[in-house]
Amino acid sequence: MRVTVLGAGIAGLTCALELAERGARVELLERAPQLAAAGCSWFAGGMLAPWCERENSPPLIASLGAESLGWWRERFAGTVANGTLVVAHARDTGELLQFGRRTARFDRIAGAAIAELEPDLAGRFSQGLYFPEEGHLDPRAALAALLARLAERDVRISFGVEGPVRHAAGALVDCTGIAARARLADLRGVKGEMVLLRLPELTLRRPVRVLHPRAPLYVVPRGEGLFMVGATMIESDEATRVSARSMLELLSAAYALHPAFGEAQIVEIGTGVRAAFPDNMPRLRYAGGALHVNGLYRHGFLLAPALARRAADVLLEGRHDPEVMDEDPGERRLA
Repeated sequence: MRVTVLGAGIAGLTCALELAERGARVELLERAPQLAAAGCSWFAGGMLAPWCERENSPPLIASLGAESLGWWRERFAGTVANGTLVVAHARDTGELLQFGRRTARFDRIAGAAIAELEPDLAGRFSQGLYFPEEGHLDPRAALAALLARLAERDVRISFGVEGPVRHAAGALVDCTGIAARARLADLRGVKGEMVLLRLPELTLRRPVRVLHPRAPLYVVPRGEGLFMVGATMIESDEATRVSARSMLELLSAAYALHPAFGEAQIVEIGTGVRAAFPDNMPRLRYAGGALHVNGLYRHGFLLAPALARRAADVLLEGRHDPEVMDEDPGERRLA
């Protein structure tokens, strides 16, 4: 089967690779001029944390995410499986208890165990939750690795190309995120903001989530003294600026995690708009002659491999998962 995939974000890259691995002849088109400009995937946290995400997501997100963990380990050598550490300051102990009630597959740990996991946090937190089966990756390195895998499979990749609304031959898979809203009317934008800090004096081996009733935060190590700090979720399609309020919250929370962050170098500030449906759940949906893979919300790297598998099931085997597939037989005949 010939398949054209629109969009070189994480959804498009994983769909293209899954289809190519299963024998399809794939072409990938991206309207941005380069990978760094291809949407919110460039500014993602890269946390592979299906059980942490149970805090405010239904069980389906955890099951899809757990499936994706194995996919990443098989295809990206930079996948790190050191778990996730969740902590809270003494005044926010209630937040930690609530997080534990809503999530799964963690160990409750005290200060000594926190210090063993992350020596640079010794003495700073008296209790936490450790999710040993979770992992993380550097999104930018992962995107580049997927591109390289596609090239090895002779997938034609074109940047700076506006994709067709309809494709003359074969199937069309639309993974263009918020840009697909003209065809997916119930899609909305959720802006996320991040800051990349350099602090060689501090070492973390895994993502650390700091709970706070107003501004929860995550810090993800990127290696070589780099840390990605993020957490904001703003109902907005505006992706050209980061607000001063958001930066104050992110930097203040990072400083509260460890005062050394007060001396960190700001390397980069960025923002991207994630595409989400009203219930924040992902969808495979036929519309406008294309199979859309969309609505990954803030779970892009966590969910994309599992959704790519299901998209390949639909196109190559004619079967679909009703938990993620909105099927319209009339639209399907157009594809």
